[in-house]
Amino acid sequence: MTTVNTLSSLAKTDALAGKRVFIRSDLNVPLKDGKITEDTRVRASVPAIRMALDAGAAVMITSHLGRPTEGTVGPDDTLEPVARRLSELLGQPVRLATDWVDGVSVSPGRVVLLENCRCNVGEKKNDPELAKKMAALCDIYVNDAFGTAHRAEATTYGIAQYAPVACAGPLLEAELEALGRALHDPKRPLVAIVGGAKVSTKLSILQALADKVDQLVVGGGIANTFMLAAGLSIGKSLAEPEQIDQARAVIDIMNKRGAGVPIPVDVVCAKSFSADAEATVKPADQVADDDLILDIGPETAQRLADILGNAGTIVWNGPVGVFEFDAFANGTEVVSKAIANSAGFSIAGGGDTLAAIAKYHIEDKIGYISTGGGAFLEFLEGRTLPAVDILQKRAQG
Repeated sequence: MTTVNTLSSLAKTDALAGKRVFIRSDLNVPLKDGKITEDTRVRASVPAIRMALDAGAAVMITSHLGRPTEGTVGPDDTLEPVARRLSELLGQPVRLATDWVDGVSVSPGRVVLLENCRCNVGEKKNDPELAKKMAALCDIYVNDAFGTAHRAEATTYGIAQYAPVACAGPLLEAELEALGRALHDPKRPLVAIVGGAKVSTKLSILQALADKVDQLVVGGGIANTFMLAAGLSIGKSLAEPEQIDQARAVIDIMNKRGAGVPIPVDVVCAKSFSADAEATVKPADQVADDDLILDIGPETAQRLADILGNAGTIVWNGPVGVFEFDAFANGTEVVSKAIANSAGFSIAGGGDTLAAIAKYHIEDKIGYISTGGGAFLEFLEGRTLPAVDILQKRAQG
């Protein structure tokens, strides 16, 4: 694992007793009419909070929520619904503090939630004066928000520079361990699944993975572009013809290493993009000019399932078809269940991937489910995550 100080190691000593602990969590939950509609992130934040409370700390928590305008807290920006849910989960009142940058009052064994940090002027630009003010609020800073680790903001980077002690919370610690295990010391074969609409948005990830993985499975619009690169017709399917050379370059990198990019041998087509469109299975070389490819075919799905069944490590980001429509969900279902049933270590991340995991009820069969979207992808790409980088620097003194 990347070397950082951790809250769990501090909690094993008396280092937290009576101390002011500032936790940057990821509580960016979906809301409707002022109520949380899905509380996974709130529940995931609880272990770090309990760890600090049980060790006798006075605990402050903050998070971003949505995309507020700095300097104002609108009705859609407030963390008040989160404070209510945290109160229930922790079994004690969680007060919401507004205008908290210049001072917060909280007693050992108690929790205060600090209003949406992105409402503070200077948060996104990592303003040093703001960061210093926040660092002065605490004795120990904890980053437990992997989902924002790819952003250098005042509550993810600046405060970690200036706080007396800076460390990773249990959620961030687990992410780094799981990602490190999957990419830095994987059990082979290492298989990556990258789905999505566009090659261009994931090109650098595909190129980075091409140097590491034994099989690179592409899905969705990305697979269509790779089919074009392999000389196949894709009708009017979503693709990026201008990225064909880049797709071929990825295939070439893989081929030179004796690795592979499995190209679909059959596909599921429709004449229109809709839930009630008629689905037709076709060999990959018989796609008509007016066809839309909306899923991989059953033979391709089984081939991928066989690859995944033999994998030592699986990294999964994105579905392989339009699984929201049941007629075009078979490929993603077969692949999802193959990952779930594989003896290999699996790590999955990204919004659509989490939706597929929920749809097929395989949460307990994935080795590790990442809470980060952009951070997950940037880690796969091999980029330095600023929030992790500053914790490493602090750990080195």
